[in-house]
Amino acid sequence: MTNTHDQTGDRTAPGGPSPAAMLRAGCEQLTELTGRQPESVTRFERSEDGWLLEAEVVEVARVPDTMSLLALYEITLDQEGLLTGYRRVRRYERARGDRH
Repeated sequence: MTNTHDQTGDRTAPGGPSPAAMLRAGCEQLTELTGRQPESVTRFERSEDGWLLEAEVVEVARVPDTMSLLALYEITLDQEGLLTGYRRVRRYERARGDRH
């Protein structure tokens, strides 16, 4: 079995783009729609309909940086890597950790 490469140079899985290409596609599309670039991805997994990502985004930059407001976004992609939806799950100051 031979692997092919998509336009980004990533190896594609037998059924479509590679996980790395899907992750990049989700982050790029979120940036295009919101104008905010994800700082980190905290969740990335396959779903029944495609892929699910959660990404942290700086919503309000403040000085000092520990006071900046971050948001956690949930991003859904179809099997081809097209964004099918996103929503802000929560918003918080960078310095405040989870209280679970």
